[in-house]
Amino acid sequence: MRIVLSTVSVYAVLLLAIPHVFAADAVDPNPPKVATLAPRAAAEAQPYERVTFHAAPRPLPKDAVTHDWKSFLGPTHNGVSTETRLIKTFPSTGPKIVWEMETGNGYASPSIQGEHLVYVHRIRDEVVIECLHPQTGAKYWEHRYSTDYADRYGYSDGPRASPVIDDDRVYLLGVEGNLICFELTTGRILWQRNINKDFNVKQDFFGTVGTPLLQNGNLIINVGGQQGPCVAAFHKMTGKLVWTAGKSNWGPSYASPIPAMFHGKQRVLVFAGGDSEPSTGGLLSLDPMNGKVDFEFPWRSTKYESVNASCPVAIGNQVFISATYRAGSALVNVKPDFTSSVEWTMRDREHNTEGDLLGIHWNTPIVKDGHLYAFDGRNEPDASLVCVDIKTGKVVWREMPEWDETIELNGQTQKLTLSTLRGNLLHVDGRFLCQGELGHLLWLDLSPAGYKEISRCRPFLARYTWALPVISQGLVYINQNSADVTTRKGSRLICFDFRAEE
Repeated sequence: MRIVLSTVSVYAVLLLAIPHVFAADAVDPNPPKVATLAPRAAAEAQPYERVTFHAAPRPLPKDAVTHDWKSFLGPTHNGVSTETRLIKTFPSTGPKIVWEMETGNGYASPSIQGEHLVYVHRIRDEVVIECLHPQTGAKYWEHRYSTDYADRYGYSDGPRASPVIDDDRVYLLGVEGNLICFELTTGRILWQRNINKDFNVKQDFFGTVGTPLLQNGNLIINVGGQQGPCVAAFHKMTGKLVWTAGKSNWGPSYASPIPAMFHGKQRVLVFAGGDSEPSTGGLLSLDPMNGKVDFEFPWRSTKYESVNASCPVAIGNQVFISATYRAGSALVNVKPDFTSSVEWTMRDREHNTEGDLLGIHWNTPIVKDGHLYAFDGRNEPDASLVCVDIKTGKVVWREMPEWDETIELNGQTQKLTLSTLRGNLLHVDGRFLCQGELGHLLWLDLSPAGYKEISRCRPFLARYTWALPVISQGLVYINQNSADVTTRKGSRLICFDFRAEE
């Protein structure tokens, strides 16, 4: 039996190892109380009634490279995975399912560290946080709290932000602003606070969305209080406010803060700008140690009902940002003195329909060998996959992946033309893994020479497949966020076996 040390008993030691500089003007309106916990044995994984286990995955190939996936966008915060030795093609019915769990509402991806997977969703009037074994779906613990959040536009009323795992702790930011720190192995709460209440954040179009960034011992969040702050850092051990940054009228976006390295120095990129009148927002580059802002680059649609939802991408000493609703894209230079300049800009298709156009709604672009690959388009019908030359800002090619597919629908055989629509991309094992908005999986070979489909399958056919796939230890986890129209199976978290044979 493994014993978990009390958080309080090691607290002083951990504080010495964590760099933390408290800004003089960072006055915390409501610092949380840290729980005093006695040692407790780690929870044992038990069979879970909502999980169906199908079959164990293949053994990992001996030379496979693997990693944990402890936060949104993976270990490098850019959708690029170093995992190797994955399957090269899909069976027609899709990769083998290891296990699946019935889920409620929400768009959050799971996070994984070692033998712990943490997932958050909403069942009826409760937010449910579950800690499972990644390879079996067996449950270690769960925590529930009440919610009455209602989405203003009728979409899911569940959580959006992914969990953040850090050694013996896991952090959750709920759609109503609940920021909670749990002990990973037991599920006990160490501290909690509500940042929306503490900093007077009004409900955004789709609630609180961005996943916190853990950097230098702090959780960095695009808070977006009505009188500020735009960005705030909270000490990971105590939840106490460390520093604040940014314009007071730049609200919370749906993009997550991203780490970067410019001219040999750590920085954090925040793409702020949600519900605001007049419409404001844009890119901030700041020092994660103290919140000092290098520059603020305004970039948001002038339309009220718009958001900055695609995460910024650091490319050397440059940053790419993009948004829809008549905003477009920009490549921003970060100069040695940490001021900024514009390398190029590009309009989106709502400005016009000719020339080089790019406006990304919410997917995060992938950068490879001097080119950027992303799904352009605000709405499903006008979505396309594009390749952009980063140096020139020119579209190299544009593809609208479509195919004919025969399905059984309402007892009748129908032939449909289907598409990836506004998909997601991961770069892994030398290829691109594409998840279509309706649930399709595709292995793609993407290069400046063009688009090539290697393999395609349809594990399910369901709308709102928006959460980025997660890959860890050769297993891929995908959220099915609505009912499969062919099988009527409801929302699920599905673990697929992507391990190659020896």
